[in-house]
Amino acid sequence: MCNEVWGRTKMEFRQLECFKAVCEHMHFTRAAEQLGISQPTLSYQIKLLEDEIGVPLFNRIGKKITMTASGDILSKYCLQIFGALSGFRNEMNELRQMERGELSIAVLIGEINEFVSGLIGDFSRNHPNMKIRLLGTEDVVEPIVNEDADIGVTILLKDYDDRFAKIPIYEEDFYFVMRDDHPMSKHAQIEFDQIRNEDLIMFPMTYRCRQMLDAVSSGLGFKLQPKIETTTINSLLKLIQTGAGVTILSRTLLHLYERQGLVAIPVVNPSLTREIGIVYLKEKYLETAVKELINLIKQSAISLQLVNDLPSEARA
Repeated sequence: MCNEVWGRTKMEFRQLECFKAVCEHMHFTRAAEQLGISQPTLSYQIKLLEDEIGVPLFNRIGKKITMTASGDILSKYCLQIFGALSGFRNEMNELRQMERGELSIAVLIGEINEFVSGLIGDFSRNHPNMKIRLLGTEDVVEPIVNEDADIGVTILLKDYDDRFAKIPIYEEDFYFVMRDDHPMSKHAQIEFDQIRNEDLIMFPMTYRCRQMLDAVSSGLGFKLQPKIETTTINSLLKLIQTGAGVTILSRTLLHLYERQGLVAIPVVNPSLTREIGIVYLKEKYLETAVKELINLIKQSAISLQLVNDLPSEARA
């Protein structure tokens, strides 16, 4: 019988609010005043609730009321329901104010990862209770699709499907980088195919920037043959500073790292450019914290002058 009663019960939240107020005051008039409704309206809501449950919740003895055993049981569950709701509201407010929660960013490994990593420290200090995950990866799409990341910071490609939204941040060129005593260090620009005659120091073929350079050289009818490959930016720059060879690097990298004794000269025929930006799933709701981080990335790109070209000759 009990299961049949509860199976057909369709309690409304407003009815529970009325019941909770009566429990607190044990007086219909005062409960109605608290809720800002008339006493007859309150009584009607309680009657609807009792009719739906199938048992009385209050004993009415003249003007005095007491709780029935059923009312006492419902009162205990009401405390849990309203307590959970209060907790939900508090957590939502904290999340909006970025006091709690988790933020995950997938970032293309290399200089893009270095750029974003430089921002996370300040962001984390401003939001000490927020857990932040920075995922360095060669492909930001998979962690976004798998919901392991809220957004991805990467090279914007034309072949993202309709699931993804894109936010462009900046475009950047690539530069021929060498020691300032290199024979070509005084050139205003250097043609791409001249790279084949140099001792090259490059990132491995798994890196996106290397893949782009390989594709360009292939289109020009030759294959890049690096003298040295390295996975770290610092080691690459140090090798060039010692005169071990030359390389082609992005504007982002040149702005982020010390390049004392080096010269950066624009590459032409073809000029090399790429667009850096943010991708995320269109249907995903971007929390306040994510939006703040996106804005921080944009502002940092401006302050680091990544939105502007380097001079034709860039010296430290």
